[in-house]
Amino acid sequence: MDRERAHLRASRAALRAMREDAESLDLTDTAATWVSAEALRAQVQLRIAALADLADTPLFFGRIDLAHDDATDDRPQHERFYIGRRHVHDAEGDPLVLDWRAPVSQSFYQATRERPMDVALRRRFGWTRGELTAYEDEHLTDPHEMATTSALLTAEIERPRVGPMRDIVATIQPDQDVLVRRPLSGTVCVQGGPGTGKTAVGLHRVAYLLYTHRERLRRTGTLVVGPNRSFLRYIEQVLPALGEVRVGQATVDELVAHVPVRAVDTPAAALVKGDARMAEVLRRAVWSGVVEPTESLVVVRGSRRWRVPAHELVEVVAELRSRGVRYGAARQALAQRIAHTVLLRMEAAGEAPDDRVQDAVARSREVKDLVKRLWPVVEPAKVVMRLLGEPEFLAECARDLLSEEEQAAIRWPKPARGVRSAPWTAADAVLVDEATDLVERIGALGHVVLDEAQDLSPMQYRAVGRRCSTGSATVLGDLAQGTTPWATSTWEEALRHLGQEDGVVEELTQGFRVPEEVIAFASRLLPAIAPGLAPATSVRRSPGALRVVRAPLEETTAATVRACRTALENEGSIGLIAADARLPELAAALAEAGLDHLEPGRETSAECRLTLVPASLAKGLEYDWVVVHEPAAVVAGEPDRRTGLRRLYVVLTRPVSGLLVVHGEDLPEELAERPRP
Repeated sequence: MDRERAHLRASRAALRAMREDAESLDLTDTAATWVSAEALRAQVQLRIAALADLADTPLFFGRIDLAHDDATDDRPQHERFYIGRRHVHDAEGDPLVLDWRAPVSQSFYQATRERPMDVALRRRFGWTRGELTAYEDEHLTDPHEMATTSALLTAEIERPRVGPMRDIVATIQPDQDVLVRRPLSGTVCVQGGPGTGKTAVGLHRVAYLLYTHRERLRRTGTLVVGPNRSFLRYIEQVLPALGEVRVGQATVDELVAHVPVRAVDTPAAALVKGDARMAEVLRRAVWSGVVEPTESLVVVRGSRRWRVPAHELVEVVAELRSRGVRYGAARQALAQRIAHTVLLRMEAAGEAPDDRVQDAVARSREVKDLVKRLWPVVEPAKVVMRLLGEPEFLAECARDLLSEEEQAAIRWPKPARGVRSAPWTAADAVLVDEATDLVERIGALGHVVLDEAQDLSPMQYRAVGRRCSTGSATVLGDLAQGTTPWATSTWEEALRHLGQEDGVVEELTQGFRVPEEVIAFASRLLPAIAPGLAPATSVRRSPGALRVVRAPLEETTAATVRACRTALENEGSIGLIAADARLPELAAALAEAGLDHLEPGRETSAECRLTLVPASLAKGLEYDWVVVHEPAAVVAGEPDRRTGLRRLYVVLTRPVSGLLVVHGEDLPEELAERPRP
C-alpha cells in the first residue's frame, strides 16, 4: 500500500507541474492576428481547466500488469500501467497515469479469465474522499484463483451519493465498455432498463470520442440533448470530471427556440403536430409561393435588349425545384441561372461576356424584380403562422395527408396578428425549426448524444437529426419509460426519423444501480406498458430494500413525512417523488415538520439531502433512497392509463439503495404479484 500511495503522491505532483506549465505559457507575439491570439488563449484556458486536480476524485482507480509473450525491444515482456481519468506524465514525459480512453486501457475493462488480453494482474483501488485506502487483485492467468465479484466495485456502485450524477469510469463493465468505444462513424442506439447505466455510457462515449477524434470534433462540435434542464444540471459535472469541458448541453425545446412559447397544446393537437406527416405539409407550405413564369424577360444592357422567352424561364424554375436543394439556396441560384441564360444569348450574338457581366445581370432591376415575383422570400415562422391560422391554406397543404378532424385539432381559433404575439406551443416551435431547415440548412455537429429518446415525437427526432445529419449519434432510452402520447414504439422507427437508418440497436439488461428487490417490483408493470420487452435484472441483492406501507387515506401525507424521516436515517441522497398535483401539500407538510428540501436539479449537500420531485421530472434522476407517495395518484395524473403506468415505472426505479412506497389508495392492480410460471 505504501508503494501505491507514493505513486499517488508522485502523480498528483506531476499533475500540478503540468498545470503550472500551462499557466506559465507566454502567449505574447505567438499569433499573427488578434483573433488567432484570442483563440489560442481560449485553448490554453481549456487545457488548464482540464488539468484540475479534483480533491475528492481519485486520480487513478486501477492498475494493470501486462505480460507479453512476444516481447520486443519496443515492447518489454512486463509492463505496468495505472488507469485514471486523465493522462499524467512526469518531467521526462513518461506516463504515470494513463487516460482511461487510451487503447492500452481497454484491457482493464474487457480482459477476462477466458480472454486475458495479456493482463497478468488487474488491481482495483478503494478510495475515501480522494485518499487511497484499499486495493484488491485479480490474477487473470492464474488457473487456481477462483473468480469472485469485486467487493470494491460493488462498494463503489453502492456508495451513497450526495451531489450531482457521478461518472462510472471506475466501474464500467465489459458490455458497457464495448458501447463506449464504438467508432465515431456509426450511430448506436442503446436500449437499457433502469439502472443499466445507459446515460453514463452515453456521456463516457462522448468523452471517449473527444479523446480519440479531438481535432475533428473540435471543429464540428458535440452536443448532449436531455429531456429537461433539471436533468442536464444533474449530469453536467460528469464530463468535466473526465477532463472534457467543451460539450454543449440542451433540451429539444432549447434547440428549436425560434419563437416564444406561451401556450400549451391539447394532447390531440400535440399528437398531430408531432407526426412525421407534418414534414410534408410544411414542405408544401414553404414551396407554395413559387409561381410559374407566364411572360418573357427583357434585360437592357447599354443600347441592347436581351429577351428570354417564358418557356425557357419555366424550364429554369422547374429544374431548380427538382434538384432537392433548400428553398433559399434555390432562390439565390435562380438569379444566376437567369443571368446565365442571358449570357448565352450575348455569346450567340458575338459578344464575349465574363463572370462580372453575369453577376451584373443577376443584380439588374429586371432580374431582381422577376425573382421576387417568381420566388418570394420566405420567413419560416410566418409560414407556420399562416398554416395554423388560415384554414384554407392548411387544407391545401394538408390535402391527402391530414383528415379534417386532424386539421381542426391543430388550427388556431383565430389568426395571429404577428410572430411575437402568436400563441406558439412547444410543438409549434418544432414546426418552425422544420420550416427553417427547408429554407436554409441548419448546421450539423460531429456527434450528438440524445438521452431519454423514447419520449420524442417523430418531428422532434427530425429536429435532433438535423443537428447530426453529417455526423453520428448515440441514442439512449428505454421503451418502457415512454411517457408521452407519441412515445416511440420501436428504435428502428426512431432511427429512421432521426435520419440514421444505418444505426445499430444494442440492449443493456444487467442493472447495477437499482437493487434486485426494487427492479423486480417495478417490472410487474412491464406486461402492461411494454409487452415483449425483457425485464432488467440486477447484480445487487439487498434484503430490506423494498418497503410498501399502507396508511389510512387521511393520514397518507403524514405517513409520507414519517417515511422521509426514516429514509434520512440512512446515508446519501433522498428523493420524495409524487404526482405533480400533490407537491404543494407535501411541501407544506415537510415545512411544518421542519424538513428542509430542494427542487430537482439543485445539488444536495450534507446539510440538505432531501429533494421533492414531481413525477413528471423524475426521469433520469437517481437517489440513494426514494420515498414514493401514492402510486395511484401518479398513474391518475397522466392522460391515459398506459402513460400513467409508464410514469409510475420511472418513479419506482429511481433508488440506488432502497424504496419506500406509501399509499392510502389501492395500488394499481398491475403491481399485484403474479404467480411464477
